[in-house]
Order: sequence, then structure tokens, then C-alpha cells
Amino acid sequence: MKLLVIAPCLLSPFYVYRGPKEKEYETAKALRRLIGELDEDWAVLTYPCPEYELVGWPRAPASREVYERLGMRERAKVIAEFIGRVLTEERPERVVFVGVKGSPTCGVFHTSSSDPEGYPYSAMGEFRYLNKERRFGRSKGIVEEQDFRLVRMPGILFEVLMARFPKGTYLEFDKEDIEGSLERLRVALEGAP
Repeated sequence: MKLLVIAPCLLSPFYVYRGPKEKEYETAKALRRLIGELDEDWAVLTYPCPEYELVGWPRAPASREVYERLGMRERAKVIAEFIGRVLTEERPERVVFVGVKGSPTCGVFHTSSSDPEGYPYSAMGEFRYLNKERRFGRSKGIVEEQDFRLVRMPGILFEVLMARFPKGTYLEFDKEDIEGSLERLRVALEGAP
């Protein structure tokens, strides 16, 4: 068996902090098609969304540093334990991990960064009461106000996963480049064990 471990929001766009936009729907459709083309040697594991597990949904956009302050590292370790148990019991000959470019938790090579000191932590609870249109507007405002930056480092969960499972193949899905991301994933899935 070969195992594809994939961030849940890539297959079900409703996990995205503010709710899905068109790029999330397109990403999910394209990935479900690609997974449908895999031969029977492949199994797919989606793990629990770390951000949903910690904060719920919907939630305000937040950087890696904000999630560190909220206790994400402990949640990430619990999820890594779950993945590790699956790997130990199933013993796949090959594992491909797919995360999300820019995610504070599931970014593989790029995550979001900001100064956690001035973050409006009360927005996390506020989002539960906003409709989709207002969440989208408020999300954009928070991202701009907080000066979120894309930095070259993994998100919290993928930092834990890469340290624990260094032999896996790690890919980052860029929702701004769906076709390029799909091609890189196809190449990785077709590659030698």
C-alpha cells in the first residue's frame, strides 16, 4: 500500500477559516478527480483539521505565531500521533504528505507570519456570528491590518510531521496555481517508491 496524507481543506473546502471561495471549490474538485484516478495501491488519509480542532469554525484568519500562542503545537502533536499510528499499523511502502501553501498549520514550505502582540484575539469568537459576506470582508481587513506575510518555513503541524516522518515526500498545494500544483502532485504520486 501507498498512502496519500492530505490536508482536509483541500478535499472539503468548508474547513477554510472564513468559508470557501471559488479557488477552494476548484481545488477540491480537481483533487477529487485526481484521487479517483489513483490505482488500488493508494489509500488516502485526511487528518482532523488542526485549526478547526483548536478554534472551531468559522474563525478569523491568523498567522503561525497567533496559533502558537493559542496552543496549536499541542494539537499538532495529537494529530501527528494519529498519523503515526496509521503509518505504524498499515506500514505503507510510500507516503506522500500534501499541505497548503501559506497555512499557519498545514503550510509545508510557506506559512503566514505576523506580530501576535496586536492581534484581535476576540475576532475568533466574533466570526461565529458573521454571515459569509461579512466574514469575507472582515477576513480581508484582518489580513491587511495585521500585515500577514508569506514566509519560507513550515506551518506548525507540518513542522512536527517533517521532524517525525522525514522519509515522507512532502508537497505544498498552491490554490493560486491549481494546475501547477496538480502536476507536481501527479509526478510525486507516479514517482518511484
